[in-house]
Amino acid sequence: MIHDFSKTSSIFSTFLGELRDIDVQNDSMRFRRNLERISEILGYELSKKLDYETKDIVTPLGVAPTAVLKKQPVLATILRAGLGMHMGLLNYFDKAESAFVSAYRKHSTAEEFEIYVEYMAAPKIDGKVLIINDPMLATGGSMHLVYKALLKQGRPSRVIIVAAIASPESLVYLKKYLPDTTEYYIGAIDKELTAQAYIVPGLGDAGDLAFGEKC
Repeated sequence: MIHDFSKTSSIFSTFLGELRDIDVQNDSMRFRRNLERISEILGYELSKKLDYETKDIVTPLGVAPTAVLKKQPVLATILRAGLGMHMGLLNYFDKAESAFVSAYRKHSTAEEFEIYVEYMAAPKIDGKVLIINDPMLATGGSMHLVYKALLKQGRPSRVIIVAAIASPESLVYLKKYLPDTTEYYIGAIDKELTAQAYIVPGLGDAGDLAFGEKC
């Protein structure tokens, strides 16, 4: 259920490469746009696995039977880093409802931290397809807590995780705590996770690169 897009060469690789490039990262608008573009591609790919029904679309010259989504998904994002990816998904699932959850690390030392969830705005998700995005899956802890928080709004019928980059450790961790049927659409799986829980080679702090450094 893990789709690793680094295994196939495509224009996606170019966009992901720009996200990582330390020189291109100096342009925050370009960084945000690349987050948006890769999530559009991931959204298109995962859309192939959703459920459709046929609807007759009336044109000026006739009727065109067309496959349309049976149900709109709920798009959930982790503030603030996930906003760029959220907009890319929303560009394609433009009728979807949105959920926003705040999760952050609070460090006691360089290598020790706890993850806190403080804010959530979400629709009911009971019986719906839930798509959660986060640019970086380092430990998987934030994604786990965000999923738990969203369960207050009901039980989704399916869970799909979308990320630009993940560590192998995060995927092993999430398999323990998310439903067995969870699907993962990942731009690349990087091999190293440091003691400070940073992915290497990774790309740095996605939130800071997109929106500026935080105090």
